[in-house]
Amino acid sequence: METYPVDIDPGQLVHWLRVECDISPSIFQVTAKRTSVPQDLPIRREIHLGDIEREDLTEVETIATLNIAPAHASEGWLLSIVVEDELGPRLLDETPGGEAEQTIDLGTFVKQFIHSGRGTASVTAEVQDAAAKTRLTKLIHAIETNRHAAPAGNTRG
Repeated sequence: METYPVDIDPGQLVHWLRVECDISPSIFQVTAKRTSVPQDLPIRREIHLGDIEREDLTEVETIATLNIAPAHASEGWLLSIVVEDELGPRLLDETPGGEAEQTIDLGTFVKQFIHSGRGTASVTAEVQDAAAKTRLTKLIHAIETNRHAAPAGNTRG
């Protein structure tokens, strides 16, 4: 497997994906999840807290991932959008204990992480071989030019 970054706007990618899934719902396997990870509050000079106050606070980082794969795994590629969002200090009782992973739908991913502009988003690709990379490169070009497949039974002239 080769993994590499893809220079494409995540918003453009999900917009294209939503249209494409409306045209042909079974063309892709789309899964999304978000994981909230509580972390100890870092010691910084600008945060003027004593040890007791620091014990009651934690920082929460949310990582949301959208995976897009072809309906047929034999095509050998995967596109992923990963959004990392630091929520900042929270009281310990405001966040669930430990890591909390939750499956979300495409609409929730788009609304909470793409349209809201939360966090830092990146797109990566995984390909099994050169043929898969060629197929994925063609798909990325279709996304960049906003080209969509014709609905079943229709031909474009």
